[in-house]
Amino acid sequence: MVYNFSAMVLDLVDKILELKKANQAVILAHNYQTGDIQDIADFVGDSLDLSQQAAKTDAKVIIFCGVHFMAETAYILSPEKTVIMPDIRAGCPMADMITVQQLKEWKQKHPKATVVCYINTSAEVKAESDICVTSSSAVKVIASLKSSPEILFVPDQYLGSWVAKQFPEKKFIFYPGYCNIHVHILPEYIAQLKKQHPQAEVMVHPECTGEVISLADKVLGTGGMLKYAKQSSAKEFIVGTENGLIYRLKKENPDKEFYPTAGHILCPNMKVTTLEKVLWALEDIEHPRPPAAKVILTEEVRLKAKRMIDRMLAVV
Repeated sequence: MVYNFSAMVLDLVDKILELKKANQAVILAHNYQTGDIQDIADFVGDSLDLSQQAAKTDAKVIIFCGVHFMAETAYILSPEKTVIMPDIRAGCPMADMITVQQLKEWKQKHPKATVVCYINTSAEVKAESDICVTSSSAVKVIASLKSSPEILFVPDQYLGSWVAKQFPEKKFIFYPGYCNIHVHILPEYIAQLKKQHPQAEVMVHPECTGEVISLADKVLGTGGMLKYAKQSSAKEFIVGTENGLIYRLKKENPDKEFYPTAGHILCPNMKVTTLEKVLWALEDIEHPRPPAAKVILTEEVRLKAKRMIDRMLAVV
């Protein structure tokens, strides 16, 4: 592993690596984390992929550098491991847009609907759903629900709308949630960049609005963007997602150019994790130094949520 750090932080990195080894820990970093966090991580990826990778390791401790629902997913799949977030306050506004009570109320209004929940939800909401999806698996999962003519899709209305266009025979009911970062990617940003870089391919996340998606060459989650950028013969890409992904795209494709849609497309919750906070999380595993904290769920909620994830994995 090669670390790209200045001399000022090398001592900090050394301490992290020493404590990681001593605690038999694994560090996971989402694709939207800052470059220094990505560089110290054992695995970098999207939320579900990270949790699956961690479950396969012999690590006793998971340091999850992401947002809360992602760390919950790691705990759901690896309850025997200690899951710690370096900053427990790192939440997901979209996940927070729907509560268990709100979902129950929507289910009462639509009793015949199959509840499909995006992985960007709390464990409690997953536990109250019928099946879980990721941005990359949503189409396959909906296609598998052959006996479900009515779908209640929560909470991302834009991902849901994009999926629904591929199933005109089904009735979709969308919860009015959204990603407060992706909705700020505007179609005029894409149009301007296409003028500046006419040879560039446009990749956008399905959490973007329909107007933005209509301008894209490819609609992909973060994992899909990384794969496509490697495989494509194109040398330039306009990237319609949170800007943290640009770091990894450039790192893995140094001969290609990647253009963010705008400088302000940054998730503040993803950026609260720092090297110092990772170190503090590792210094006392039993009693992590605030704002670090353990992620814990009741076994009832964990098992119900896991069933939703398992149903998805059985399809994809």
